[in-house]
Amino acid sequence: MSEPAKRGEPVAMTTPDLVGERVRQLQALFPDVVTEGRVDFDKLRAALGDTVNGESERYSFTWSGKRDAIRLLQMPSRATLLPAPDESESWDGTKHLFIEGDNLEVLKLLYKAYFGRVKMIYIDPPYNTGKDFIYPDKFTDPLDTYLRITGQRDENGNGLTSNPETNGRYHSAWLSMMYPRLFDARRLLRDDGVIFVSIDDNEVHHLRMLMNEVFGEENFVTQLAWQSRRSIQNDTDISVNHEYVVVYAKARRQADRRLKPGNADTWYTAPGFAAYPLPLSVSKFANPDNDPRGPWKGDPFDAPGIRRNLTYRIVNPNTGEERWPPPGRCWRTEEQKYRQLLADGRIVFGKTGTAGPQLKVFYDELKEFGEVENTWFDGARAGTVTRGTQEVQELFEGRAVFDFPKPPDLIRLLLQITTKRDDLILDFFAGSCSAAQAVLELNREDGGNRRYIMVQLPEPTPADSTARQQGFETIADIGKERIRRVATKLHDERNGRLDLDGGAASEDLGFRVFTLAESHYRRWTGLETRDAEHYADQMELFIDPLLDGWQPEGVIWEVAIKEGYGLTARIEPVSRITTNAVTCVSDPDTGQSFLICLDDRFDPATMEALQLSVDDLFICRDVALDDTLMANLALNCRLKTI
Repeated sequence: MSEPAKRGEPVAMTTPDLVGERVRQLQALFPDVVTEGRVDFDKLRAALGDTVNGESERYSFTWSGKRDAIRLLQMPSRATLLPAPDESESWDGTKHLFIEGDNLEVLKLLYKAYFGRVKMIYIDPPYNTGKDFIYPDKFTDPLDTYLRITGQRDENGNGLTSNPETNGRYHSAWLSMMYPRLFDARRLLRDDGVIFVSIDDNEVHHLRMLMNEVFGEENFVTQLAWQSRRSIQNDTDISVNHEYVVVYAKARRQADRRLKPGNADTWYTAPGFAAYPLPLSVSKFANPDNDPRGPWKGDPFDAPGIRRNLTYRIVNPNTGEERWPPPGRCWRTEEQKYRQLLADGRIVFGKTGTAGPQLKVFYDELKEFGEVENTWFDGARAGTVTRGTQEVQELFEGRAVFDFPKPPDLIRLLLQITTKRDDLILDFFAGSCSAAQAVLELNREDGGNRRYIMVQLPEPTPADSTARQQGFETIADIGKERIRRVATKLHDERNGRLDLDGGAASEDLGFRVFTLAESHYRRWTGLETRDAEHYADQMELFIDPLLDGWQPEGVIWEVAIKEGYGLTARIEPVSRITTNAVTCVSDPDTGQSFLICLDDRFDPATMEALQLSVDDLFICRDVALDDTLMANLALNCRLKTI
């Protein structure tokens, strides 16, 4: 009997299956516990032995609706993203992205192309204040709900998700909304990546527990306190002038310890996650004794812990007073090293010479290491809500088109301590796009090429709002326009100046716009009447899985996204081929490419002209090939069919 003809494999029609992916990972570690795609938990418990916690009472964090939220997370997305060049700026020359759609569906669609590529995530999710927020609380079909919310599907419509404080699931609804989004966001972070979440007192404690579950409590970095307002609110018991920024790393590492330069035996401790020190200001140093080594400051000579070799008597040479380390502490060096430092003029005893011992630390020795940030972000340098509103008003002719935007100064400060010049930044609760403004302004400041991905639900603006009066029908419209106006402002600031560093030529002030939409592939909806005739009619529809009215550009982008190509990919016709319309899709970030033909019939002459190799990926419609041509293509290249 002859072997069956070789065929191509089908293209991906949904985003990756999270459950299936986890089962495959488990099978790689424990091949004996997975049989026919199902996990045998008894075998898994036996394989893990005593590490399995079988107790009914144990610490856990749960809420009403958590299982539904997990099921929603596990549901592959059948959506796609459509390009919107007319709403974009410098489509061909930009790497910045603005995506309009429900952020959970978008995060799933980004997963294959952007897994492990994002250095920093900043989000300012809707605060749980007892008001409405426009994220669905039903977990059956998130895409269908999104299409109704945005008026893309003509049904009864879908209003805001009501979340009043009287609701018994007041906290649960917010947690169920956040959980799957945070989980998918974590998968996009680099191993040295970090996430910042703005939050207020209403949910900060729940957010911490949720982040512990998603990121692991060992990856908690800190909880920043941000002075969100400077004025005092007199109509309350205590004026609340702060909000928080909760910080988690993807995988927090142990702090690096290495010697600082110079003769002092002092330690520089690198941050325990991928942060970068800020420039060290010389204003914090002085030289009251005219030390030829330059400006210095005094650091305490004691250190935490009790160690016998670091515990000894120090005599103040100015007063003869004896000192021992404070309770529970020791000195920074052994006694012999202390005496060397004292002889070298590196030990001082305060401004008056009568205080405890201090180590002279010189600016010239420390400047290359900079200084780490502290957890108090005062409004003078990080901005306030008032400043954030003023920035929007300055861009929109004095009109407040968005309520309570975060100031770009806050996000720019976070960018400075966590990103380098070519890093990728994501904000999937983009709002008015303060984060995009911060990225563009920091790039201008330090000559960087950071790229952003902004994701925003096209939430309708209130009918009587200033935004609607100015023609902005959705929050997404405000965000896109803000980016345009920031870009214009930066362009005008540079225009007319002498450009000595070539920055104007390389500066990226554009952005590509994509919108969330239904897939181009038919969806099996089942049969209302179970008879052979109806079944045959339904099967006939799937001879060609593309929906009626499909457009080539949209199908090509859907194929590219679900095959793992980034949204900065280039789509170019292969002009040398005349027998079919063939398009080349290439991803400049990864160097990957594939060829695609969506014609009804694939001409054998095209295969000859393309000269495909076994390393080339070629995609075409299944209906365009007969068995012989499919077999020949599958032998000559990596063939996938629609």
